[in-house]
Amino acid sequence: MIKGPKYLKLSGLEPLVVTPETNFVNIGERTNVTGSRKFLRLIEQGDFSAAVEVARDQVDGGAQILDVNMDEGMIDGVQAMTTYLNLIASEPDISRIPIMIDSSKWEIIEAGLKVVQGKSVVNSISLKEGEANFIKQANTIRRYGAAVIVMAFDEQGQADTLDRRIEICRRSYDVLVNQVKFPSEDIIFDPNIFPVATGMEEHKNNAVDFFKTAKWIRKNLPNAHVSGGVSNVSFSFRGNNKVREAMHSAFLYHAIKNGMNMGIVNPTMLEIYDEIDSELL
Repeated sequence: MIKGPKYLKLSGLEPLVVTPETNFVNIGERTNVTGSRKFLRLIEQGDFSAAVEVARDQVDGGAQILDVNMDEGMIDGVQAMTTYLNLIASEPDISRIPIMIDSSKWEIIEAGLKVVQGKSVVNSISLKEGEANFIKQANTIRRYGAAVIVMAFDEQGQADTLDRRIEICRRSYDVLVNQVKFPSEDIIFDPNIFPVATGMEEHKNNAVDFFKTAKWIRKNLPNAHVSGGVSNVSFSFRGNNKVREAMHSAFLYHAIKNGMNMGIVNPTMLEIYDEIDSELL
């Protein structure tokens, strides 16, 4: 039985405690080979010292957690993750913040867990490959003492409606808390941020469904948190940064009001909601 509020506690060299009074937690997205061409190029060329500067720029720009992803077919992800996290660990101004070990490949996540300093976050696990695999991975993450991001994904696929998001998040939470005995405050849900304004009818409610899911999670799954990759929402406007930045700020404004308390963003490129041109808004 879960009693009273428990707070997510993460750490690099310094602690990060997420309480109801904590403002939105920015997770820096540029140290990610799938999201940044520049970062991918540096890792492919083995220029790790320049790649470390990307992390420094994110921390200086306001990132409170650093998302590190090495998922690229042309690089050795296990080696790249291990090397990069070890290099970051020797830079106190970067390693003061917690790390998010981000990969779709389990061996890369485990490689990161073996070397990361402090209490990290794993991004991500899901029910995609069934309950047994989900439990096994959750047990390993718990043994390493990390928090976890859970995707709204199950054996039937990715949740793309409000009902499916709720169904998968509820089931994932029940398995983690009741079977794995995973600390409820260390569970962070990513209920899938999909693009809006694609012109397709079935995408019309993408943002609103995310807001409703976030609200439901915070109300019904005690101590759990809500996160997501914010830049996905503006994918239809690739190449138009002015519109994209405004979309991210407008999306975040409503998502935060509905309970989203952390997210993967580029903190150096977030426009202030109140400063967005009124017509553009």
